[in-house]
Amino acid sequence: MKIELTDNKVFFEKQGSKKEIHPFWLRERVNSKEFLDQKTQQRLFDPTMLSNNTEITKLKMSEKFLEVTFKDGAHAKLIIENILKEFEKDNELYFINKISWDSNFKITNKFKFSHNFFEEKKMYESLLDFYKYGFVIFEDVPTQNNFIVNFANSIGSIRPTNFGEYFNVKSKPNPNDLAYTSLPLAPHTDNPYRKPVPCIQILHCIENEVNGGQSTLVDGLAVTEELKKNHPDYYKILTEIKVRFQFIDQNVVLEDWAEMIKLDENNRFKQVRFSPRLDFVPLMEKEKLELYYSARNKISEMYNSEKFRIEFKLKPGDLLMMDNHRLLHGRTEYNANEGNRFLQGCYIDYDSTEGKLKHLKRKFDV
Repeated sequence: MKIELTDNKVFFEKQGSKKEIHPFWLRERVNSKEFLDQKTQQRLFDPTMLSNNTEITKLKMSEKFLEVTFKDGAHAKLIIENILKEFEKDNELYFINKISWDSNFKITNKFKFSHNFFEEKKMYESLLDFYKYGFVIFEDVPTQNNFIVNFANSIGSIRPTNFGEYFNVKSKPNPNDLAYTSLPLAPHTDNPYRKPVPCIQILHCIENEVNGGQSTLVDGLAVTEELKKNHPDYYKILTEIKVRFQFIDQNVVLEDWAEMIKLDENNRFKQVRFSPRLDFVPLMEKEKLELYYSARNKISEMYNSEKFRIEFKLKPGDLLMMDNHRLLHGRTEYNANEGNRFLQGCYIDYDSTEGKLKHLKRKFDV
């Protein structure tokens, strides 16, 4: 993609197609101090009060900058790279390539927590790894005084759910979720019944004195890529049929309809939802249901296979941050009589990590 100038007009060329950039689009982006607050980057004018028939009187382009002067006297000096980014639909995180992985993945994406960690370059590097692999582990995070709340709010803001601002994962009597038992948990995504589903889950290990209770992760991106390659009919129906996900306890009933594999507007991977204890397939003709059940069984088999699963034990102070739209997580069985196993959890949304990443990218000029 590149920018070209012809007869006081600005064109962008992409894959052999050349189109003009509307002059008013450029006029909205004037960035001199009389038009734009330099600190907040908010406009000091209302573009809806201007005429759309904007005329360009002068153009100048160098290797890095495009300078535009308009008939009304406004002037803009725009970074060409930033203009080109505007044509990428994936926002500023397009530069991070997601790396799919399977059971051969070696966990190197670990970072030691330290004072003022949230404003250090290590935090930027950890967020890059989060977006690459779908998870990251922080070590030596303080375990006192529900520090998970401080941690989450230092990145963005906690997203409260029906489980509260944060929740304690430990075995307890009469639980309203199997997470609060010592039973094994098969790979699943959290809260598939919510609108919208929480984007990021944080789990902080406070105590872990048992032999079992290994944490497990599966890359939904890797699984769906292989399903698409080897079983395109299964992949297709799982991206098309919306099923009802439901959660019920004595205080609330939560429901949402969604595909098990959700694609974006360009038919690329966006999200997986998987929690077979909570999904209800709609009534369809028998042949279609036969295909759907076969597809669900196949993807469940893949999610639960050793080929895609990694296992590791969280030690006190370890904090796991994972992408709940991409990864499935679970736990092996443990014996609660051996000792305490106590994790704290909470949720944050993508704007938390995206905002922090962009801030640190700007701060360290990387």
